[in-house]
Order: sequence, then structure tokens, then C-alpha cells
Amino acid sequence: MIKFEKVSALIERNNLDALLIMSPYNRRYLSEFTGSSGAVIITKDSRYLISDFRYKAQGAAEARHFDFVLQTKGLLDSVMEFLQEKNIKTLGFEGEHVNFNTYDQLKKEFELVPLSGEIEKIRMYKTPEEVELIRKACGIADEAYDHILKYIRPGMSELEVQNELESYMRKLGASGSSFDMIVASGYRGALPHGSASGKIIESGEMVTLDFGAYYKGYASDITRTFGVGSVSDEMEKIYSIVLDAQTSSVGEIKTGMTGQAADKIARDIITEAGFGENFGHSLGHGLGLEVHEMPSISKRSENILEKGMVITVEPGIYLDDIGGVRIEDDCLVTELGLEKLSRSSKELFII
Repeated sequence: MIKFEKVSALIERNNLDALLIMSPYNRRYLSEFTGSSGAVIITKDSRYLISDFRYKAQGAAEARHFDFVLQTKGLLDSVMEFLQEKNIKTLGFEGEHVNFNTYDQLKKEFELVPLSGEIEKIRMYKTPEEVELIRKACGIADEAYDHILKYIRPGMSELEVQNELESYMRKLGASGSSFDMIVASGYRGALPHGSASGKIIESGEMVTLDFGAYYKGYASDITRTFGVGSVSDEMEKIYSIVLDAQTSSVGEIKTGMTGQAADKIARDIITEAGFGENFGHSLGHGLGLEVHEMPSISKRSENILEKGMVITVEPGIYLDDIGGVRIEDDCLVTELGLEKLSRSSKELFII
């Protein structure tokens, strides 16, 4: 498998005896083990999953390319004992995920080499199987959006909408929401991360929904903004600008482009319309096992977009005390540009 070839190259390049992975997402990515506790150890010629009795059968079944090692002590003690048995001296570890106490224990026995972000770099490139899982997660979100447009009525609270969205996505096969969804109506639309509140949705307001589904471990993340009853001329103008910025970005982003250059497409359109100061976040981010992964699509990002990456494209404009608009799609980077994985309509909808 390509991911193991890349990990082997990482081990060789850094002259490691072994690589230790303890973070949940990287552990799952490498081993396919979905349990809540465990560690992955990869040497030049072997792969091991260490976990406790609860996961003995599950670990052996899921981590098909690994030897299962039964944990007999605390996880860290079992890991250290196993590494010593294998005569490991130089150990690579996830610098950004290992806490100080774990680091302090490991450094007493091993020569440590921090490898911050290295597994995440490998995860940027999705296999066809991963893309299909993300596509399915997007399909669930799309179908849930169609449902919620028929469900929402003035007088409902944002929390009611959130609960219905999550419930409906679960009915469609999602294991749950991929993050704490945003339901922001009226003036709360000016909050880019306006989590659902008890606020009542009223006629004449815009509503922004930013939500996604987890499907077999993979996330979707889409945003749609629509009107309730009617839309003011000002908000209709804002919507048109954001839609132009979003569709232009989806149409123009291509392989070889930096995250900075991709971000600039939307930012220039919004700035030229006079709302540059009202678009304060990045254009997008990577998507996969986590809802925010590498690469970054921002005005400071030097990440190069390449075939096989999955990214979000989500410009927005936010007006304090008035409202906001954000539109977001999940897209696969291909040789020909971006392929949209999320399909729900982006035309301004009034319920």
C-alpha cells in the first residue's frame, strides 16, 4: 500500500529504528483500527498495533496489515516495554500530539526524533476508496439540506434545526455530525462560527447552515445560506458576491496552485466589491478523517494543491449586527481542476 511505502521512506530518511503513533486519527489512518485506545509501532520491516483486552478481536480483525500485541499494563508502559524488547534505540514520534509527560518518559529510554505533521502530509493524498467515503458523506449532507429546507418554518429555534439535521443525517447512515454544526440566523449570521442557539428564526432573515456528516470515519463539511420569507436588497447583493467568489474559485483552482493563490481568487472578487474587510477567514482547508486537515487554503499558505487532495471552498461576507453569507463545497483536486463532491444547489433559496 502506498501509505506504508511513504512511512517506510519516512523511517529510512530519518534513520529511525521505529515510528510510534498514538494520536487517534493517525492511528486509524495507518492501521484502520477504530477503537478508542491503542498505539501503532512501525519498524523497517514490521507493523504492530498495541491495545487492551477490549479490542483484542476488533484490533486483529480491523488492523489486517498489523500484528496485534495485547497490552498488559498501562498503554505507555506496554509501549515502552515492547520497544525495549525489540531493541529500539531511535524512535520517531508525533511532536505535535505527544504531551510532555509522555515525552518525558520516552526520552529516558530512547533517542527521540520529532516528526510533526509528517503523517498528516501523507493523509493529504486520498485513495479512491477514501474519496468514495467522503463522497458518500457529502451525499448525506446534501440530502439532509434538501430535507431541512422543507422542514424549517419561522418560529423554530436554531437548536431545533440543528437537532433535526443531525437526526436526519443519522437516518441516512451517518454516524453523527462531523463537527458542532453552525445554525446562524439573522444578525447571528455575522458570526462565522455561530453555533446553534435558542434564537428564534424569523421571517425576513437569512440563515446560514454549516454542517457535515461522518460516514465510516470520513467527514463532509458544507455550508449553505438561504432566506426565510424574504431577503433584503442588501443581503441579496451580498449573496450574489459570495456566490460569484465561490463558483469562480471552484472553476479556477487547479493543480500546482498554492493555497495562497487559490485563496486570492475569491478574496479579490470580494475585495473589489468593497467587502474585503468582511471576509476574515481563509478560503478553505483539507478534509478527510478530520474536518480540518492539511492542506491550508489561505492567504499565507504555501501548500501546493495536487491531485488526490480533498479541500473545502468557502468564502463568506459578514456584516456586524446585520447578518452574513457563506457558501461551501467539498471538492476533489484532479488533473483537470476541482470536482465537486457536494452537489446541493447554491442558488439563493427562499422558504
